[in-house]
Amino acid sequence: MSPPTTPNPSGSGDIEAALQSAIQAGTINGAILLATNSTASFTYTKALGTRTLLSGEKVPQQITDVLYLASATKLIATIAALQCVEDGLVSLTGDLSSIVPELTTKKILTGWSEDGETPILEGQIRPVTLEMLLTHSAGTAYDFIDPAGLGKWNAKFNTPDKGVKRKVENSFCYPLMFQPGSSWMYGAGLDWAGRIVERVSGRSLGDHVRERIVGAVGGNPNDAEFYPVRSEELRARLIDLNPDDPDAIGQAVLAGGGDMNLICEGDFGGHGLFMTGGDYLRVLKSLLTNDGKLLKKETVEDMFRDHLSGEAKEGHQAALASPMGKFFGVGTEGINVGHGLGGLVTLEDSEGWYGSNTMSWGGGMTLVWFVDRKNDLCGIGALQAKLPLDIGKLTELKQIFRKDIYRKRAAWREVQM
Repeated sequence: MSPPTTPNPSGSGDIEAALQSAIQAGTINGAILLATNSTASFTYTKALGTRTLLSGEKVPQQITDVLYLASATKLIATIAALQCVEDGLVSLTGDLSSIVPELTTKKILTGWSEDGETPILEGQIRPVTLEMLLTHSAGTAYDFIDPAGLGKWNAKFNTPDKGVKRKVENSFCYPLMFQPGSSWMYGAGLDWAGRIVERVSGRSLGDHVRERIVGAVGGNPNDAEFYPVRSEELRARLIDLNPDDPDAIGQAVLAGGGDMNLICEGDFGGHGLFMTGGDYLRVLKSLLTNDGKLLKKETVEDMFRDHLSGEAKEGHQAALASPMGKFFGVGTEGINVGHGLGGLVTLEDSEGWYGSNTMSWGGGMTLVWFVDRKNDLCGIGALQAKLPLDIGKLTELKQIFRKDIYRKRAAWREVQM
């Protein structure tokens, strides 16, 4: 059953009122919101607003519409990698040199020569591990996050020919930002993890996700594809397939970008997946209940603990305190946090909200998800934004969803009593 909506004249704390106001103001076109508890006795399902087809026709937003997940793909790739660990195909903390030598032989960029022309590089003093890749502590930072270092290197030595598509190892061929395990910075670790899944399993990441993840939780495997989506039935339900984004590269999700999808060849575990919100919620619910459909119980327990310590922990705290910290903190400002296998984890309770060891992350500027095992609640919220993005408003709306879903569940509980 759906919960009652608590009256809120101002709309400031009610997500439906806030979204309707944003739709009327022209900030967003609509949204898909889903949440549940472990028994599905509490469910919240809303599709608001409209989407515009390639023809220009406007149709109501549907729960079965297909979302571009952007970085929410990372949780799915994490699960795939951990399944390979359970299968004995790869180790979480062991040597990866026989699987991805392109990664394990990378140098670390420590600076540039005085004339700014020659990069200063040093060798790895400890090996990259899968655990580091899953927690963004391997040094595989995105080049755009470090424009004076990795960004400069990439522009100088890794400019692709126009129209040439590149696999993970070619797209992220630039050096590491720091020694493996010595700091923290958001990056392409999950793209590399997805490539590891492919090499050890002998099949594409997409095939693995459809069979071992989407199908395993009772979703429709045919409703999940990595870019580019080729199924005509699926393309007809793509939120991003509209006159502003005819190739469905996720421009609105990625603040007007998305060109990385155009130059990618293969399945990128860091950003490339499309699937329905309902199937994504099924994945979250499986982790919430630890039902064994995706992973062993002990593996799920391990996902939700903080895997950062020492220098990596210090690097994470520094990143949270940086100008990009609000993005890395995904709405948890003021809460002690760490990083688990799959996303940010809270390390303390927040009254009326996240419990300790809640895992959360998002996708681009428009999507959020969370799994709160202590308070028995998980959810995904996806905004269909308009370009140019109002980042401040989108940030506010995402936070209202994160908080209001707890209020709605509390109101539902009162009715049950």
